[in-house]
Amino acid sequence: MTEGVTFVATKSMGNTSPLKPLCRRSRSAVEVRTWEEVREAWITGIAPTSHFHRLFDTVPGLHFFAKNREGHLMFASRGLRERYSMHDESEILGMTDFDLNPGLMAQAYVDDDERLFSGDTEVIERLELWWDSQGMPDWFMVTKLPIRNRSGEVSGVMGLLRRPDQSDRELPVFQTVARAVEIIRRDFSKPILIEEISRTCGQSLRQLQRNFRTAFGITPQEFLIKTRVLAAQRMLEESSRNAAEIARLCGFVDASRFTQHFRKRIGMTPTAYRLQFRKI
Repeated sequence: MTEGVTFVATKSMGNTSPLKPLCRRSRSAVEVRTWEEVREAWITGIAPTSHFHRLFDTVPGLHFFAKNREGHLMFASRGLRERYSMHDESEILGMTDFDLNPGLMAQAYVDDDERLFSGDTEVIERLELWWDSQGMPDWFMVTKLPIRNRSGEVSGVMGLLRRPDQSDRELPVFQTVARAVEIIRRDFSKPILIEEISRTCGQSLRQLQRNFRTAFGITPQEFLIKTRVLAAQRMLEESSRNAAEIARLCGFVDASRFTQHFRKRIGMTPTAYRLQFRKI
């Protein structure tokens, strides 16, 4: 048994019953408000390093983050830091999505946050594809909520990411696109066609496109191109390969088409992107 940890067990689990408060008397509005003020004072007195976000470090497969209105990370759970090969909070504190992710990924996260800044939008358990440290798509259930200051104004965004469990994977929206996503994830560097993927998944091309739009808001064609562009970004950052070789390795038909798709989604040519990245 681990030292310093106390375990409490009931005598008999056979006679357990749902827990109920011992005191069920009604409370007046004044009493409730008094306790709300006690809670507010108590929370104000807690040291930032001891807040509840520390709990998320103990839950495997769960990632937590909180950003201010300007997009700077104020909190990031251990699991999230480790995805970026950071082991101490001081390494990630104050960074933005653009400091941590390729431009295409970062802009998508920032655009999503902007919708929450209105204060009228919340994201609850949305099935999303996030990108792992190798620039490959990975499944997560995402919850994002606006953070309000004491004046009621939105001052940031907080979020949770968790891997889908078996019950999530049985959801119709997951079932309709999961197989296609896995094929694209595995074979994006090959000359694959969306029509072939739809046949492999037992769907018509129109069905697959509709299901992709329902799940992610984009077509499977766009998802394939985004996956290829992200892989190309990583190669531009980490290798000295030329555009023609990167185009071939990432599944583009030629360097010209690669440059066209890259410029459309990143806002600059592959050559300009590499030069800019190396100046950072």
